[in-house]
Amino acid sequence: MPQRKPKPGDLEPIELASKDELQALQLQRMKWSLKHAYDNVPHYRASFDAAGVHPDDLKTLADLARFPFTAKQNLRENYPFGMFAVAREQVVRVHASSGTTGQPTVVGYTQNDIDTWANVVARSIRAAGGRRGDMVHISYGYGLFTGGLGAHYGAERLGCTVIPMSGGQTEKQVQLIRDFKPSIIMVTPSYMLNIIEEFTRQGLDASESSLQVGIFGAEPWTDAMRTEIEARAGIDAVDIYGLSEVMGPGVASECVESKDGPVIWEDHFYPEIIDPDTGEVLADGEEGELVFTSLTKEALPIIRYRTRDLTRLLPPTSRSMRRIGKITGRSDDMLIIRGVNVFPTQIEELILKMPKLAPHYQLLISRDGNLDQVEVLVEIRPDISNSVSPSDKEELARELQRAIKTYVGITTKVSVLPPNGIERTLTGKARHVIDLRPKITSERPGGAI
Repeated sequence: MPQRKPKPGDLEPIELASKDELQALQLQRMKWSLKHAYDNVPHYRASFDAAGVHPDDLKTLADLARFPFTAKQNLRENYPFGMFAVAREQVVRVHASSGTTGQPTVVGYTQNDIDTWANVVARSIRAAGGRRGDMVHISYGYGLFTGGLGAHYGAERLGCTVIPMSGGQTEKQVQLIRDFKPSIIMVTPSYMLNIIEEFTRQGLDASESSLQVGIFGAEPWTDAMRTEIEARAGIDAVDIYGLSEVMGPGVASECVESKDGPVIWEDHFYPEIIDPDTGEVLADGEEGELVFTSLTKEALPIIRYRTRDLTRLLPPTSRSMRRIGKITGRSDDMLIIRGVNVFPTQIEELILKMPKLAPHYQLLISRDGNLDQVEVLVEIRPDISNSVSPSDKEELARELQRAIKTYVGITTKVSVLPPNGIERTLTGKARHVIDLRPKITSERPGGAI
């Protein structure tokens, strides 16, 4: 689309503030947030006391490094409402994780929190090129998952017209896009590919639809996938970042004029990068684990929350605030295959470089005796599936095997399947890894919790 670059008057003053102005606001708000957590949440009072620190010890932003981390396990241990810093009656909404890997994590919002959330999502949509009056098609799931309602309230706050489609019903998604003609879609990148494939299945060209901007989040995606989506859908694809424990979608988001990494809305969320093994704070530009401290949240203040996302902090460009580099993996879902550290995104990059393969994949990890085995399931592109012979599939499998061995360092079995041979999810979150190895009961070594 012709990018609608913002005029200075379109932006909030804080988006153009000087570094000194921003840091002064951050310090003021951080002092409040630490005290609010310490005074009202037993967990924080106990953890601060055990670490020998008090909110009054925060004199500079660098002093935050003296305070203890918060982990997802802490939220689970205080299930359901033990981490709330306000009376339950002041909480106007509750969201929760699915709990598929343990006790669900519960997050709550006061009315002020909901307003802040709507404002940062509206800011994110505007950064992506959205404007008042635009029609926004939302295909994130609604419910306890924060994606749908977070996007919904933000779009309405900006003054957009919202189509609350939610996930699934892919044929219906295409029908409504054709009939209602939205200019913006908010969805996971993997489900956007499903929608594009449904256009193709119906004999339509997705690049000729009304869509001009895609705001994609809720799962890691690569620059190669961005290129894929933009080429096939004819849109600008921008990255929105968030997680429920910190707020939901809208913690950070890319600007359409630069598309150089999500800008962290640092007036509400203070970022750090740490060494995931030692907990040491790293300098901007160094890769490590992303940590967030909320600066304005009332119901669920979060202090030095370990996201487990591996990335780096980049200097400001289109706005006055720092950016997140591409998420390269997670410190807690890194795969160790025969002693080699492997991230699924590494294999995804290689698949996307092969033009005959569709951008859908699944890693099946098992153990034969004492040795790990990895099978990579991939699909042929639908538009060429009828012209690909069995011998062609065998050659594609060998080519991908060689690439994985060369660039990742592990030996794999590759199975090339027909289109839709890999199960899709209704919510759009692709399940890229199925680990069938016996579970390790001991905690992951290292880390500073």
